Amino acid sequence: MPEPALPPGLTTRPLVPSDARAVFELIAEQERADVGVAEIEEDDLVSEWQQPSYDLAGNSIGVLDGEQVVAYVEYMGEERYDAAVLPSHRGRGIGTWLAAWVQDLARSRGAAMLGMPVPQGSAGDHLLTALGYDVRWTSWVLRLPEGASVGERPLPDGYVLREATPADHEQVWTVTEDAFLEWAVRARTSFEDFAARVWQRPGFEPWHLQVVTAPDEQVVAVANAWNAPTDDGVDTYVSKLAVAASHRNLGLAQALLVAVFAAGRERGATSSSLSTDSRTGALSLYEKVGMRPASVWLHRAIPLGEE
Repeated sequence: MPEPALPPGLTTRPLVPSDARAVFELIAEQERADVGVAEIEEDDLVSEWQQPSYDLAGNSIGVLDGEQVVAYVEYMGEERYDAAVLPSHRGRGIGTWLAAWVQDLARSRGAAMLGMPVPQGSAGDHLLTALGYDVRWTSWVLRLPEGASVGERPLPDGYVLREATPADHEQVWTVTEDAFLEWAVRARTSFEDFAARVWQRPGFEPWHLQVVTAPDEQVVAVANAWNAPTDDGVDTYVSKLAVAASHRNLGLAQALLVAVFAAGRERGATSSSLSTDSRTGALSLYEKVGMRPASVWLHRAIPLGEE
């Protein structure tokens, strides 16, 4: 089949760090069109792009109409990429071109499979389906309704919940990565890249990273959360919630949720949210504490054969 082409008049170039604002606005407009609210934050991109191992120029392409970034794609490594097309530019073949571009890049890096999350029933979902992408897993953005709270769960004797200190950082990284790698399809994130997305994230405050320590004072559970402005208020978003395997079923995750949601409300949040997916088996846990799905995302992927 012939390679897809971009519409006349559009240009392309690799992204640079100063594009963060433009790409954020692009993704936000796509999310508003697809799920009714923008979930993305500009700092998500800044923290991702500042990871020491990440080569933004070598892993991304922006599509421009004049000076405006109207579409982009970036290869996150291994089997994952992200992409967006401004709703006003849909139906012009740009998404098909982006998919071909990133597949070629991933194939050249040795990837055998490639995929990305798309809102269920969205234009991106329909496009990837037409391009032969199949669903690998389902994700949900869950919210705690305004005015609701998670029921408190007392910690077992000897366990302590507190804000993390720099001395905890290596244990925070270890506990979180160990927990996520039980189901995630990726290599272990380096300590330096983890730091770039957690305590080096723009605007980081001590309450954003809370831990539970066991009687031996070792970190055994972690929550990373922050307040984010939304289209209709302020939301406390939990980016990471992890409990060491040998300390589960003790209520540690619930205690951390209570703590970070309360800290967020004290600082002006009116809602609370997090995301989970079908690989973790955690959906029912969050529903039991009163959280409800706000949007459904499908991770669609395609095998990369030889060209």
